[in-house]
Amino acid sequence: ALEKKVIKSKVGEKVGLPCCYEIPSSESLHNYRVYWQKNTTEVVLAYAEGKMISKHERYENRTDMDSRNLTLWISPVEIPDNGPYQCVVQHLPSSQNPVVLCDERITFFVTADFSKPNITAEVSTNSCESTEMVVTCSSHGGFPKPKISGALNNKSVVWNASWVSESSLSPYNVTGKLLLNVTKDVSITCSIEYNDFAKSTSLLLRKTNHCVVPTVPPSYNVITASSIIIIIFLLAITLLARYLPRHGKCSSFFKKQ
Repeated sequence: ALEKKVIKSKVGEKVGLPCCYEIPSSESLHNYRVYWQKNTTEVVLAYAEGKMISKHERYENRTDMDSRNLTLWISPVEIPDNGPYQCVVQHLPSSQNPVVLCDERITFFVTADFSKPNITAEVSTNSCESTEMVVTCSSHGGFPKPKISGALNNKSVVWNASWVSESSLSPYNVTGKLLLNVTKDVSITCSIEYNDFAKSTSLLLRKTNHCVVPTVPPSYNVITASSIIIIIFLLAITLLARYLPRHGKCSSFFKKQ
């Protein structure tokens, strides 16, 4: 039975893809034919009778093969290296046809880190009761196609997400949007998940308060009470005005004596 293996690595790292056969110490690579293929059609490199007979130009100066355990070394890893690989080993007896010793398939997952998510909020409408805002979360430059998730005060929310990539083997940019109706200060979290990795960012969304309190016209009772007070005040002034001159004449009369 074919043994299936999964190898993971990040862009820029060095990785070894193991083969299914190790040449005994009593023999050499001259007695074997080795093929490393990608997607079963693209020959990464091939050896026959101890010599390299083929090498794909995309792997030039980035690949090497161990002459004993036939491990394919790739450095530095690039996003297009992602995919299924196959190692085929044939023995070359002197008097017989080549014998297939092993044929193993390996799945190679390449990861490129995404940028830390950036969250922005734009207020669309505002009132005393609530603030409606469009929240955007974006991250770029990663691989493979990520999942975007979110939480509002620790309760899950679903982003309206979109992805941009030149091809299936190119870096991805991801953007998520949310339309929120905020009645109080809340915390929004955005997470980008890819190949067992994740990056998150949180932002406090503040409820803006731009309330204009309407001026309430005074009631009828208030107007009536105010009018009475003003009338009493005016009467008091009138009485004082009449009393004070007389009081002044009496004072001058007593001074003359």
